[in-house]
Amino acid sequence: MSEVKNILLVGVGGQGTILASKILTSALMKAGYDVKMSEIHGMSQRGGSVSTQVRYGDKVYSPIVGKGSADVIVAFEEMEALRWLDHLKIGGKMVINDYQIQPVPVNLGTAEYPEGIIDHLKEKVDVLSFKAADVATELGNPKAMNIVLLGALVKAMGGLDDIDWDAEIEANVKPKFVELNKKAFHAGYSL
Repeated sequence: MSEVKNILLVGVGGQGTILASKILTSALMKAGYDVKMSEIHGMSQRGGSVSTQVRYGDKVYSPIVGKGSADVIVAFEEMEALRWLDHLKIGGKMVINDYQIQPVPVNLGTAEYPEGIIDHLKEKVDVLSFKAADVATELGNPKAMNIVLLGALVKAMGGLDDIDWDAEIEANVKPKFVELNKKAFHAGYSL
């Protein structure tokens, strides 16, 4: 693979965006790719935006995914999908968790959460949307939604089937959550 692939994972603090990125990055490195990753936590502990940029290929010089260059954007929350839309390249894909987290201005009543975000995005780009928390809840724990989204990302990217994702989950997740997260990954992949 000579072409560099660009992935953005975007969400809100506490959704597991960083763990999903860590598993992805580790797996890509073990598969022999040159990988660069950049995290922006912002006010993540206060429910603020979190973004992770992952770039991989034969040779990657920078971890930054510029506007209009993301092959796939995985949005852990609807408004984050809208916020990062300008980073998606023409022909790129969005994997969106059909889930809303009300930001502080909405909770204070000084702003409104935009309605119809996913429908709006479907008019513009290729979107796979689903309720990842519901999928994870059916498996036993809604917090595994990040790994459900990771599975959907891997499927959307294509060409990453030869990676042992179960081994990466084992290496990066606490032992008591390994089996749940393996099931979550495969559930997301099957979507």
